[in-house]
Amino acid sequence: MRIDIVLRYGGMIMLLLAFFMFVSAGISYLNGMDSAFYPLLLSSLLTALLGGFPLIFVPKQERINSREGFCIVVGSWLVACIVGMFPYLIWGGEFSVINAWFESVSGFTTTGASVLQDIEALPRGLQFWRISSTWVGGIGVVMFALVILPTLGASKMMLSSVEISTLARDNYRYRAQMLVQILLVVYVGLTLFFAVMLKLAGMNWFDAVCHSMSACATSGFSTKNTSIAWFDSATIDAILVCAMSISGIHFGLIYATLSGKRNNLFRSEVTRLYFGILLAGSLLIAASLYLADIYDSFATAFRQASFQFVSLVTTSGFATADTNTWTSFAIVLLIFGSLVCACAGSTSGGLKVNRLLIALKMFYARMRQQQHPNAVIRIKMDGIIQESDVLHTAILFIVAYLTMILAGTLLMTLLGLDLMTAFSGSIASIGNVGPGFGAIGSMNNYSGMPAAAKFIQASMMLFGRLEIFGLLQFFLIKWWK
Repeated sequence: MRIDIVLRYGGMIMLLLAFFMFVSAGISYLNGMDSAFYPLLLSSLLTALLGGFPLIFVPKQERINSREGFCIVVGSWLVACIVGMFPYLIWGGEFSVINAWFESVSGFTTTGASVLQDIEALPRGLQFWRISSTWVGGIGVVMFALVILPTLGASKMMLSSVEISTLARDNYRYRAQMLVQILLVVYVGLTLFFAVMLKLAGMNWFDAVCHSMSACATSGFSTKNTSIAWFDSATIDAILVCAMSISGIHFGLIYATLSGKRNNLFRSEVTRLYFGILLAGSLLIAASLYLADIYDSFATAFRQASFQFVSLVTTSGFATADTNTWTSFAIVLLIFGSLVCACAGSTSGGLKVNRLLIALKMFYARMRQQQHPNAVIRIKMDGIIQESDVLHTAILFIVAYLTMILAGTLLMTLLGLDLMTAFSGSIASIGNVGPGFGAIGSMNNYSGMPAAAKFIQASMMLFGRLEIFGLLQFFLIKWWK
């Protein structure tokens, strides 16, 4: 494997991040050169310098092999999280090394969890960098670069095939380069549209752009300490519910629907199950809250229930209420939503509705096989037969995912956290959801955790974003044949 080639493409990623740091410094400048201006400017120059060296000394290569492509993708995520710490560390404040690492990883993996006790104390430039990191991470650090940096040439095919999961690619027969462009166009379009809608609903332009970027990245980073509850607006809640719900759908399906193609949202089994879960979960939680007299009207209960359930299912993590005070029935459904999450090909994390549907179809097929031992039963999704390796990989991922949650829970309890905090925190981290329950509920954060727990949770965020096996294989790369 040619390490210099990996470093060259890693340098391109750093140049992309340096650009967003520079834009954030511009926000600081426009706000009277606030205290984040020089940290952001210095971080931008330092990141650009580090990224520029490999481009100068390593010649361009038209072809890369699978091992190099894999190292470029996974290495780029790790590099992004490291250089993303620079503005935080230089600015100071609450940002110790472990806090800066946690906040950077949480941003790029779109987890949206925070260790900051006073987000509103951050200068606007640093707030915008925080939101920028999660927006870039939403579409994928490498996916974003594949469109922004045209010098990648023929290597786009290799890198996009590594960056996009098999579930996200299945059934959408676009060329790799076309798929990359579709994902980015839909992503930017949704961000601009919902920014305008939030402005019309009463937010100022800064908050509207930041919250739209965060919602479309399904991250949940906010500019307010109390998240969306600060605005106390039913209109803003409704707009964000729409933004989060749409961002949880496969972007290729959104494009296909808007362009009038046959393979669209209305024909997708996965999308129907996804919206069915959102509606059923919201109604059941609302009924539970209303019957328990937590809210005095069903309309208010449904508004709060739908927002929180959609927020967790899409792994956005925005909050309008303290879910720790809700009924046990509601909390169980919210945990279920945090486990399953939204669709492959979206910006959300988690198990994905696709794998849930595969598991349900495999269960049904097994029941039929026992009734008719000689029958040949094929499992289909949207009319397409699923090959056995796809089915086995989905089940293997589910087992690995649940094992990671168990391991995370054991480690967190070993460090002294209570069971609810440890269990829900492990689900929230591996699923890139953000808030959990207990000490890390929707109106709390991860600031009270010991440093070791923050490091473990940040590691789980990376495992979740890279779908577990991606990060594991990176550390075993020298044994590849």
